[in-house]
Amino acid sequence: MRKYIMSLIILSLVFMLTSTNSFAYANGQKNECIKCHTLNKEQAKSIMTDMIPDIKVLTVEQAPVSGLWEIGFESGGRKNILYIDYSFSYVFAGNVFSAKTKTNLTEQSFLKINKVDISQIPLKNTLLMGEKNAKHKIFVFDDTD
Repeated sequence: MRKYIMSLIILSLVFMLTSTNSFAYANGQKNECIKCHTLNKEQAKSIMTDMIPDIKVLTVEQAPVSGLWEIGFESGGRKNILYIDYSFSYVFAGNVFSAKTKTNLTEQSFLKINKVDISQIPLKNTLLMGEKNAKHKIFVFDDTD
């Protein structure tokens, strides 16, 4: 319930920040903001370092909401998503949902940065069951400790 309330608060703030009355768009074009506003990984790291000292910025992309940057980052061995506004004054943590499709857009980005490249899994000393060249494979991990 607490996460739901926080998500609603964040969505309300995002809506207020992205309304046409709150932002002056370059050349009057809402979709042209990216031409005037830039953010790279180093800048994002410098903004976030005071809040998250061990931050490693993985991705910086324009968020699905105008006026915000989506930052994929790693800290303490965990990957997550944050949002920074174009003025670099506000940082948002939480989920962004599409009102039309009812999908969690933050979750999609979260899954993208946390995707496992199975070609990087060491298969030495593994037990193979079934067909070696099967179309679908299942990996089972066990910690003997």
